Amino acid sequence: MLTDLISLRETEPTDIRRLLDTAQSFKEVLERPVKKVPTLRGKQVVTLFYEASTRTRVSFENAAKIMSADTTSVAAASSSVQKGESLLDTVRNLRAMRIDCLVMRHPQSGAAHLVAQALDIPVVNAGDGMHEHPTQALLDMLTIRQHKGRLEGLTVAIVGDITHSRVARSNLWGLSKMGAKVRFVAPATLLPRDVHRLPVEVYTDLRKGMEGADVVMALRLQQERMERGLLPSLREYSQRWGVNTKALEVTKPDCIVMHPGPMNRGVEISDDVADSGRSVILEQVTNGVAIRMAVLYHLLGGEAAG
Repeated sequence: MLTDLISLRETEPTDIRRLLDTAQSFKEVLERPVKKVPTLRGKQVVTLFYEASTRTRVSFENAAKIMSADTTSVAAASSSVQKGESLLDTVRNLRAMRIDCLVMRHPQSGAAHLVAQALDIPVVNAGDGMHEHPTQALLDMLTIRQHKGRLEGLTVAIVGDITHSRVARSNLWGLSKMGAKVRFVAPATLLPRDVHRLPVEVYTDLRKGMEGADVVMALRLQQERMERGLLPSLREYSQRWGVNTKALEVTKPDCIVMHPGPMNRGVEISDDVADSGRSVILEQVTNGVAIRMAVLYHLLGGEAAG
């Protein structure tokens, strides 16, 4: 039984499957003219973000509101953090206001784990440094399963800035636990130092890495986290590593293309691919609301949506 959601590496396959199945049922709610169910009525959910976010923060807040929870959004830039308050003091003060769940994003890996140990309420990791982003991987898996009917036996090529990507790490753990084969495809300078200890196939050649893939996931170049000298130039990266129509020729004919966002069009993904029939990028965003509904539902013991 889930008490927090911090890392898919530490999440059991049965819990992952349960979250995916619940999210699938919640998608029906999103199609209703009136998107409101009493599932979490009376619960207080706080989102605490120390980094910028659009999709993740808004979808968590929408998920909570659809299930009738009350939500409060706290941005570090406009909070007592600017006056020197520590992370633990901040979250303990929020808990003292009798909140029921904390959703947090922080630039330091391990921050969500630290907070979960300090609080007696469910904590959801909405991204911690270069560690993990579990709900992003769950929504990715939900999207793949909807298109392919399964996860087991699929080949998923994750292309780009692997080193700095918490999305890549969460997808690796989640997909591999569900029976998919994961490939990391990147320049050697953008691969983690410990990559060969991970349950993943590693390619430094784009065409070989994408050959026969059922799913291609392009990652954003996280230049804000990079040291200098990892890339010659954005133009060269786009030419050699960009996911474009020509690069997709070696994938399976029904291969789908994903991106966790935000996209740098013309860098890691071309316009003609991002806007093509193969792209499921906007579906990922919709599924993000359903997954976050499922996470809050299971963590807060909600009533079944009617």
